Amino acid sequence: MLASKTGNASYILSDMIKAIVYTFSFFLILTVAHFKTQKRAKIFLPLGDSYTIGTGVAENESWPQQLCLKLKESGIEYRLPINPARIGSTTADLIRDELPLLKKRSKPDLISLLIGVNDWVQGIDGQTFRKNLVTILNEMERHLNTKGQIIIITIPDFGKTPAGKRYARGRDISKGISEFNTIIKEEATKRNLMITDIFSLSQLMESDSSLVAGDGLHPSAKEYALWVELILTNMLQEHK
Repeated sequence: MLASKTGNASYILSDMIKAIVYTFSFFLILTVAHFKTQKRAKIFLPLGDSYTIGTGVAENESWPQQLCLKLKESGIEYRLPINPARIGSTTADLIRDELPLLKKRSKPDLISLLIGVNDWVQGIDGQTFRKNLVTILNEMERHLNTKGQIIIITIPDFGKTPAGKRYARGRDISKGISEFNTIIKEEATKRNLMITDIFSLSQLMESDSSLVAGDGLHPSAKEYALWVELILTNMLQEHK
């Protein structure tokens, strides 16, 4: 009887060890699968102001969120862990408040930049704007995982919205924004970065109220969708 009990105990211990090994292997497989899934999901970091945070529309209607959805439908998954864009941000604000995120978080696989409208509204001169823009672009390129995955977006013509003219202060909004956009295009072209020019699309807001958000100043989800289509077209051309 003693020998039998010892044998049974050995079998029980063996079964317990097997169960532990199987359980550990199961969780190991799940963990590996999880990290593989996480690795496949690329990180998108949009930098900018109220146009990028999506002021005037629901969070899922902002153009960065719409872009992620469209890319996912195309079989390319991007995660948007944070949208650091802020209402009223200038290039100087972005340098101070948004660029540090490039150092604190995992390096993104895709970065977008839409900035400058508040510089113009506040009367910041073109030379200062260019200097700040160069600083931003240099940092974006330095912290990017994959070179070339940078989307530069021009400033929309807010003067075509019902509430836009109140910020003119006697100036020609379209002319002023165009001058800043020229600087953006020049600096992006020097680096061979992808430029999405939404200036003309934004001017459609003058004749189509459905393209304007309820605040009378910012784009609606419908207008943002037009931007996304153009961004996607440019991205496809970039990777041919």
